[in-house]
Amino acid sequence: MTNGGTDSLTLASTWRAVVGSTIDDGLLTWPPDVFALTDVLLHRSEAFRFTLGPPGEWPPAGSPGWAEEVERAATLWRTAAERSDAPPDLVVEAWHLIARHADVPLEHLAQGREPVVCEALLTLHAVADEACAGLGVALDSSDADAGVYRARGRELLVRTGSMARLDPHLLRVLPKVRTPPTGRAAHSRYACVQDGVPDACWHKVPARHRGSDVRSEFARILLLPWPLRVRASDFRPADGGVRRPDREPYAFFEFAPREALDLDLLDRVLTSARDEAGGVDVVYLPESAVDATEIAGLEALLHRHGVVFLQAGVREHSPDPTRFPGSAIHIGINPLLEKGASRTDEPAPPWWHIRQGKHHRWSLDRAQIDQYHLGGQLHPQVRWWEAVDVPRQAVQFVEVAELTLACLVCEDLAQNDDVAELIRAVGPTIVFPALLDGPQLGSRWASRYASGLADDPGSAVLTLTSYGMVARSRPNDRAVAPVVALWKDSTGGFHEIPLEAGAHAVLLTVCMDRATRRSADGRAPANNGTECFAAAIHQVRARAAGADSRPPAAGSAASAASAALDVHELTVLTCWAEAVAEALAYAPERTAGVVAEARADAAWRKELGLEPPTPRLDEAITDMASLLAEAAARGEPTRGALIAVAERAPSDTSPIARLVRRVLIAMVEERSTRLT
Repeated sequence: MTNGGTDSLTLASTWRAVVGSTIDDGLLTWPPDVFALTDVLLHRSEAFRFTLGPPGEWPPAGSPGWAEEVERAATLWRTAAERSDAPPDLVVEAWHLIARHADVPLEHLAQGREPVVCEALLTLHAVADEACAGLGVALDSSDADAGVYRARGRELLVRTGSMARLDPHLLRVLPKVRTPPTGRAAHSRYACVQDGVPDACWHKVPARHRGSDVRSEFARILLLPWPLRVRASDFRPADGGVRRPDREPYAFFEFAPREALDLDLLDRVLTSARDEAGGVDVVYLPESAVDATEIAGLEALLHRHGVVFLQAGVREHSPDPTRFPGSAIHIGINPLLEKGASRTDEPAPPWWHIRQGKHHRWSLDRAQIDQYHLGGQLHPQVRWWEAVDVPRQAVQFVEVAELTLACLVCEDLAQNDDVAELIRAVGPTIVFPALLDGPQLGSRWASRYASGLADDPGSAVLTLTSYGMVARSRPNDRAVAPVVALWKDSTGGFHEIPLEAGAHAVLLTVCMDRATRRSADGRAPANNGTECFAAAIHQVRARAAGADSRPPAAGSAASAASAALDVHELTVLTCWAEAVAEALAYAPERTAGVVAEARADAAWRKELGLEPPTPRLDEAITDMASLLAEAAARGEPTRGALIAVAERAPSDTSPIARLVRRVLIAMVEERSTRLT
């Protein structure tokens, strides 16, 4: 057999082996399904390489306007999918040719012996990719055609982990956020295909600065490299003793700092940071910096300082004494606040929570025990494994404002595994690896792996470790290098970020700009992506006194909003609000119809295999329809009219209605920003 046995496989049998079904015309009704099929066949046969070389000319010699034809066909296909109409001729012709050749050996395709079939697959793949634009990440669009189709696809992604109707445990179609800026060939620019493992969870939250121009596209990130002091006694042997003492002995250790999170110090740090920059949007703490029991108090304090986003490495507790505790990134989102706005009148913080687990244990060998001077606690002749539970692999992607974020926990950054492949395929705007590590120097391991992600797919990477670990890292008794964070992006290179003497935190301001999406198949570049770059770095020293940080009272109406809608329902609501914003921008007369498609009785959900929304989500959609009706009461609804109505919230507004108003304002202004 040649080429790994592809000579014994046909197009049809390859597809059946992957998803367990046949190549049938039903796939044509949903473009992401066809994208999955063509991507699998082109990838397995390695026929993507023919877009840059023999056996034939590409784009096809008989189609001088191939790229324009692809884009027109994609526009028509999106509209057809929304209306349950027949796909455009270009799609149907390519599809019928592939169906007639379903029994062609895959090896013939791999050898270039079926140029007509290859041309049909590459064309259909390009059209399907274009038709996936906007299903996962907000894009510019020239009109409101297929806005409902895009909203349906976004809800499908949120609820199943895939934009396709195929079994996501077998195959997933996910958004592609970035394509490589280095000129490396990308075979798609809006979608990617991944095996069913690991899980991919997609969230979209309405947290952004107010405004509708480029001045709203920034974020102020407070880097807290805590704990500031790490003692050797914070590393403790776990129960169970040494295993295999006579050959390659190993044991388990726990990292549990004895000092609690200092909320009084944080209050004073936040006061100083807000005085410098006018507000703080994101607070970022490294791996294992916070005990799970401290999250509620931490979020209460952040709420009072107007922080809307929290990323913190959390030490968890296991309710099962036979299992190790967990280690994870805790992501907290408070979208009812405007970014950076102090909120002292709200009695309780409404936070939504996402958890990104750690997939690989830290292993301490003798060199690292010496580097961190831990020999008094952990015997150097024993390999020490971190006593944490390892969950099944899953990656949480979070769309917020114009960015798509992903978090990793320490060793997960260095592993060349399925999670790394998924991260590279999607290409989030920023990757946040939270570390328990030494100094973040450009010469060390974290920088090398960050450079890989910055070059391909082009993500910005921000690593952060604790100053306490940096201070302990003195290999061969070298002086401490106080670099606690590293920023790396595709255009500006890397920045080592130190914690200066007397400082307690670092305030990093990042700004967004347009990024170009490219593909190697002859389509013109599209300037509708987003990139992120570091704009300012400021050392933060705590004030002598902080703000009023008394804990809030429990049981407020605002906190009821987060209890009423879970984070997935919030994402679905935000997806449909985005569709409303798109309609308002291009076809205001369609907005009522858009909201009607979001309701529980919409027939399309059955076609995509989705259950109706929960009653509480349907209530939120009803509130959205009411706001639109109020905005349209004096004429055709406009973006300005809807924002004006949403801002006039009565004092007795229900928690869900208040949330709906915030979501609509955020999505309308986000769409307006992209238009400018």
